[in-house]
Amino acid sequence: MKILVLGAGKMGSFFLDLLSFEHEVAVYERDPRRMRFTYNTLRFTTMEEIEEFKPELLINAVTMKYTIPAFQEVIPHLPKECIISDIASVKTGLKEFYESTGMHFVSSHPMFGPTFANLNQLSEENAIIISEGDFIGRIFFKDLYQKLGLNIYEYTFEEHDKTVAYSLSIPFVSTFVFAAVMKHQDAPGTTFKRHMQIAKGVLNEDDYLLQEILFNPYTHDNVVRIREELKELLEIIDKKDNEGMAAYLQKIRHNVKRDIQIDKR
Repeated sequence: MKILVLGAGKMGSFFLDLLSFEHEVAVYERDPRRMRFTYNTLRFTTMEEIEEFKPELLINAVTMKYTIPAFQEVIPHLPKECIISDIASVKTGLKEFYESTGMHFVSSHPMFGPTFANLNQLSEENAIIISEGDFIGRIFFKDLYQKLGLNIYEYTFEEHDKTVAYSLSIPFVSTFVFAAVMKHQDAPGTTFKRHMQIAKGVLNEDDYLLQEILFNPYTHDNVVRIREELKELLEIIDKKDNEGMAAYLQKIRHNVKRDIQIDKR
């Protein structure tokens, strides 16, 4: 298959490496310096080159802020039968955009990134494929993610954003709060160092990505839940309520244990 990847950033480069030995792959990138280390891949900087290539599948891997503008720029230069796709972390507005193009589309979300994931061992990582898309496109990404050993789930656009609001906004907000109140430690403990490593990884992400995840319409209610839990915990601490603390620890241990059991399934 002839595949065009938009963007040679972290995830774009990952897909190029992944696909370049089984497909005829090209990358379009405005900054030529970002394509220096691409291998076995055609490198495009103009729309004329894309027109000549005639891709059968387009994978839009640009920064989330530019996902739709990148589509708008390149679609007039694609064959009508080309399947267009994205790997965006938040899908708000994409369903309506896809439907307005009249083209075949598929949307997925590999729920890992180069920051934390071991790209050579992804069996504990997940991917979501949006069920409201082209059948052939969905099969392509399902086969691709299965080869990587990913756990695959199919959701609608709305279900995806609800899931992301829970699975990303809660840890991101918790990390922000940790980073906001932390101060330098001359002799940090193991737990502190682990939290610091997570904070550095999250804060290395693109600002717009963090913003879009937190501005997800379904994020608000999850942040409210964090605030309510902090209020309850603070009351227990202020009262030095031994029984209350024991009950609270039992509750959260139950939550963690239940989550581990679900993962094992």
